[in-house]
Amino acid sequence: MEETKSRFRRICVFCGSSSGNKTTYHDAALQLAHQLVERKIDLVYGGGSVGLMGLISQAVHDGGRHVLGIIPKSLATREITGESIGEVITVSTMHQRKAEMGRQADAFIALPGGYGTFEELLEVITWSQLGIHTKPVGLLNVDGFYDSLLTFIDKAVDEGFVSSTARRIIVSAPTAPQLLQLLEEYVPKHDDFVSKMVWDDITEAPTSECDSC
Repeated sequence: MEETKSRFRRICVFCGSSSGNKTTYHDAALQLAHQLVERKIDLVYGGGSVGLMGLISQAVHDGGRHVLGIIPKSLATREITGESIGEVITVSTMHQRKAEMGRQADAFIALPGGYGTFEELLEVITWSQLGIHTKPVGLLNVDGFYDSLLTFIDKAVDEGFVSSTARRIIVSAPTAPQLLQLLEEYVPKHDDFVSKMVWDDITEAPTSECDSC
C-alpha cells in the first residue's frame, strides 16, 4: 500500500466514552483510526478504553502508531475509563486535560459524542477564534450527527454573534478520508482582533508515565 504523507504528526480526537446506538459510529471510528495509521499520524485522546475512545485508541495502537492519553487523576480508575492504552499523561483537572490535549496535537477531530465531546470541541474552536492556536478543527459528521450543531452555529452567524471568519474555523465532512483531506488543505484566517494569549497562558506542567507504550 502506498503511504500517504501528512502535514500532521499528532491529531487529537474528541469522542464519546459510549459507543452510541448506531453501528455507523463504530465504523466511522475504525475508519478514522485506519486513516491515521495509513497517514502515519499519532493519536492524542482523553485516555481510557471504553466507548468510541477505546475503539479508536486500540485500533491506532494496534496499527503501530503512538497513542497518548490525557486524563485527570479523578477519572484514572479502571471502573470509570477502563485500562489505558499507550502513554498516559495524568493531570489534576479537566481544564488541564483539555489544555494539554490541545498543546500536544497539530489538529483536532470530533467524532460523535456527548456533553464532554461538545465542550472540548467548542473550547478549541474558541481558542482558535482568540488566536491562541491556528490548528485545524474538524467535525466527522457521521450520518449528519452534527447537522443541528452546524445549523445552530449558522444561526449565531446570522444573528451577529459569530463572525463569518470565525465560522470558517470549523471544517466538516461525512467520512474520515474526506475530512482529513480538508484538514490538510486548511488555511487559518482570523478576525482583525485576536488576543495575545499563548499556550503557556492556559497550560500547566503535567506528570507523565508510560506503561507498555
